[in-house]
Amino acid sequence: MRSGLPPSAAPVVAIVGATGAVGVELIRCLAVRSFPLSELRLYASARSAGKTLPFQNQPVAVRELTGEAFKGVDIALFSAGSGISKRFAPIAASDGAVVVDNSSAFRMDPAVPLVVPEINPQALRSHQGIIANPNCSTIISITPLWPIHRVNRIRRMIVATYQAASGAGAAAMEELRESTRAYLEGRPYEQRVLPHPYAFNLFSHNSRIDPATGYNEEETKVIRETHKIFGDDAIRISATCVRVPVLRAHCIAIHFECERPIAPAEVRDIVATAPGVKLVEDPERNYFPMPKDASGADPILVGRIRQDTSDPSGRSIALFVAGDQLLKGAALNAVQIAEALLPSRAMPPS
Repeated sequence: MRSGLPPSAAPVVAIVGATGAVGVELIRCLAVRSFPLSELRLYASARSAGKTLPFQNQPVAVRELTGEAFKGVDIALFSAGSGISKRFAPIAASDGAVVVDNSSAFRMDPAVPLVVPEINPQALRSHQGIIANPNCSTIISITPLWPIHRVNRIRRMIVATYQAASGAGAAAMEELRESTRAYLEGRPYEQRVLPHPYAFNLFSHNSRIDPATGYNEEETKVIRETHKIFGDDAIRISATCVRVPVLRAHCIAIHFECERPIAPAEVRDIVATAPGVKLVEDPERNYFPMPKDASGADPILVGRIRQDTSDPSGRSIALFVAGDQLLKGAALNAVQIAEALLPSRAMPPS
């Protein structure tokens, strides 16, 4: 927090990228969770300046983001892309704010903690003004796995993601709506946001593929960020990330191998009491985690827990998760980090 802020003082909070899909959820999360701020400042590009967004039943004006925006700010929540973060986050930090950045700009910087509060809140102790929020697929994949890893170390993970339009922002969500409407009406539609037709289609995640490895950037993020957050580079991880025509909430199929044999019943018991997750298992009704239930919900839904029959050693489990990309995958995780920064919150031991 900014030097000289009294321990009891409510912080001044700024949101950068306030008009985007994640920015709107940041505002909502602060309100719903009764975050004890003294002032909320909203920033966006010049074309959005002058708009108002509601916070606690009051309109808050959106201001143009400039280098002078962070004077007097204690916590700055960034969700405006890596280019904006690289330019303005250091300015905010130098002005005394603690930056919680939702972009990929600083995630793999060894000097910047990459934090999921349910997993490694102690990493916040080492921040030097900037804290990175992990990739949405990483958060949704590994939050349910961490309590299992603590009991029986995970040695290998294979994940396949089913990623919603929300991961590509508000414009992609609108493209899915409009292209679906056009498809059903038999009209042509020219996509502008995503590289392939989206209605009734799915395709490899729309991020650059590394020609040397064959993995796209999203897949590489899951691998590298998991290693950093878990503090364990020895975990063997492979990922396949796919964009699906779902408006909101990502789903992920996960197979993981533990150090010792582990049974589905043990995994269910661990998940049932783990923070940030909710067990959804009703085989009689074939009811398991779905985007429709995860959308707008804070917990990551976990189900389809079963033995991985491809591993005769009994050390592997398959499961399926669904999580709201805009909430736990982005805005909620950032606000939880901000909550942990409050002077009134006792930090966990390092």
